[in-house]
Amino acid sequence: MGLFTQLIGDGRPDVVFLHGLFGRGKNWAGIARALADDGHTSVLFDLPDHGRSPWTDRFDYAAMADEVASELRLRLGSAARVCVIGHSMGGKVAMLLALQHPELVRSLVVVDIAPDFSAGVEANVPLVAAMRALDLTALERRSDADRILAADVPDAAVRQFLLQNLKLTRAPGQRNEWRWELNLDLLGAELDAVAGWPDVGEVSYPGPVLWVGGENSPYLREEHRAAMLRLFPATKQVWIPGAGHWVHADSPRELTAELTAFLDG
Repeated sequence: MGLFTQLIGDGRPDVVFLHGLFGRGKNWAGIARALADDGHTSVLFDLPDHGRSPWTDRFDYAAMADEVASELRLRLGSAARVCVIGHSMGGKVAMLLALQHPELVRSLVVVDIAPDFSAGVEANVPLVAAMRALDLTALERRSDADRILAADVPDAAVRQFLLQNLKLTRAPGQRNEWRWELNLDLLGAELDAVAGWPDVGEVSYPGPVLWVGGENSPYLREEHRAAMLRLFPATKQVWIPGAGHWVHADSPRELTAELTAFLDG
């Protein structure tokens, strides 16, 4: 398939970032740059159906983990051993990567998601509807899209997060056109699959795991701890005070401090 990646830092990569639903690798660029100052080199992935990576015809967590594994082997060779950091949807991909390809994963960080059905994904239903309802042919500039979306998505930060996926196509001799860079039709139709968690059987990952939750997030609860420990027995759990589901946006300094301590430890 060939997933789009961005490299931040110098030298051989030792950290991989996997973003959440409707996101892209560059959402983690600020934290990756902070880790680079501490000597870590990061690969930021655009997962399938997101950003500049190819689209697929079905949503499949296991297949996404296999695709990331293939990219790591291609780019870093058979001796690849990285810390994989995944948020939300990307956290589920990261967990499956560790379970299915443990030889590639030196350590794991799961940010605000659990190996379970994620009921909070339902909150994305109105966002999908708003994006689908946006008449792209009527847009002159990005600010038009922001103004129209405001009626259904009042949070300006959420709108800007969604609108990062709206791109202007400039083809020579043709009319400029706006388009969604993410596979909106597939992701909107597969939200139940996004919320789900596959049956992984009796496998477990023995390496070190940092499990980070936002204090105010509905996605991660204490009742999830038993499942996490069964699959990842060497888990350390931390909560970021005041943060919601978007921990890296709400509390970047606090999260960076936790990541740095985990990587250097």
